[in-house]
Amino acid sequence: MERLTAQDLSMVWPEDFGWPQDIGALAVLDGSGLIDANGRFPIEVVREHIERRLHLLPRFRQLLYVPGRGLGWPLWVDAPSFDIAEHVGVFPLRPPADEWQLLLACEELRRRRLDRSRPLWHLWFLPGLPGGRIGVFMKLHHAVADGVAGVAAFGAFLDFAPDAPQPIAPPWSPAPIPSTRDLFDDNVRRRLQELHGVVSKLAHPIDVVGQARRAWPAFQEAFAEGRAPRTSLNRPIGSRRRLAIIRSSLDLVKEIGLSHGGKVNDVLLAAVAGGLRDLLRSRGENIEGVTLRAFVPVSLHGDQPGQAQGNLDGGMVVPLPIGEPDHIQRLQLIAAETAERKKKSRPPGGTLFRNGLIQRAFLRHAVRQRFMNAYVANVPGPPVLLHLAGAPLLEVFPMVPIMGNMTLGVGALSYARQLNITAVADYETCPDVGVFVEGALSSLDALERSVLVRSGFSEGGPPAKQAPTASPNGAAGADSSHTPLWYAELRQAPTSGEVRCTATP
Repeated sequence: MERLTAQDLSMVWPEDFGWPQDIGALAVLDGSGLIDANGRFPIEVVREHIERRLHLLPRFRQLLYVPGRGLGWPLWVDAPSFDIAEHVGVFPLRPPADEWQLLLACEELRRRRLDRSRPLWHLWFLPGLPGGRIGVFMKLHHAVADGVAGVAAFGAFLDFAPDAPQPIAPPWSPAPIPSTRDLFDDNVRRRLQELHGVVSKLAHPIDVVGQARRAWPAFQEAFAEGRAPRTSLNRPIGSRRRLAIIRSSLDLVKEIGLSHGGKVNDVLLAAVAGGLRDLLRSRGENIEGVTLRAFVPVSLHGDQPGQAQGNLDGGMVVPLPIGEPDHIQRLQLIAAETAERKKKSRPPGGTLFRNGLIQRAFLRHAVRQRFMNAYVANVPGPPVLLHLAGAPLLEVFPMVPIMGNMTLGVGALSYARQLNITAVADYETCPDVGVFVEGALSSLDALERSVLVRSGFSEGGPPAKQAPTASPNGAAGADSSHTPLWYAELRQAPTSGEVRCTATP
């Protein structure tokens, strides 16, 4: 019997307040080898490919079951029946679809609520992109996995080679839902174990004090370090989103970090800070001397992220000095802060709010919270090119959830020497997400130029990037000269730091 952990539950209850807690990813395949002679996408073949891997992902055939009062916390149970067609489908785009249409389709699919009477995941294939490319949008409930575990789950469907042998799926038969008596006995047993734990802690107060002392720095950083400044970034949000994506070279970002004493995540945060600086300035807000607070998830899965399962992460709050106009100085300030904060012990997020009443009270306060201004997640992905049902996986972009009064969340994912970034903005309160994207691009441009100068390139050396054009609503859109990252280019990832972006209206 597998009950949800406190951290899993913290991903379920926000939905009671109207904030969907689905995570996901948008990928693009070179599907030219998948489409048949009639131009049809072979969904049956792909479903069979995915179903052969489901034994690697037990949660993908389980339900979130909420027992009656007195029977304990929710638990995972096997679905009485499972039909792969209910979870893997096709959502055709009108060809030749551009990335703007692809992102609009992803937002439409993202808004479809996952049915709790079925396993909490879905995967769609979106044919209709030029050149035989096919979009892939996968989403799953945050209670099933965090970002690192979500990447591992998607990776279970992928192969290193296009002609990799298919695994033989073991037979699956669902286990029955535990009886009321079994649930009651298990709940009593767990309560006794909790009581024994309390007594044990009272008997060893020195150990309790030591645990609290180790957890206190992270708790203080999040809740006692100072309030987040009041800005338009923090407003109550709705359920609709605007999506924007940015492409960059992981090699270049690493070089930027190395040149200025930081890591990949520091460069990401510096670019986010640049984007937020321009966004608030464009809204007429004072940014002089302002330091925002960004919540950054910290994975506690260890050194094998490809095998991660469930939710196991802590959190770090990082100051973003948007009042600093110099891009390099801003990066160095962020790198110095994160270096110090990484030294702190970080307990899993669920341990801070193990009590359900406390969790719900915190969620009720979320629309007025002043602990953080933005959410920024960076997830390491596979470093090499992978394949889905024999088709090369060209690129992957993460989708992060936002809640409460956080109007903007940013997710980054490294894959095959790319660093792909997605901005997820509230539709009503952040219609100008394109300004943020432009600012983040400008910050990356400036940091790239600093690396090229150090490397001895002249002003006319590497080719300059093309600025994205604006879509009718003012958000950044793909320009007419945009070209996709093809399979051959991925095998020789660009070192010039090519960056492109697209945004939904």
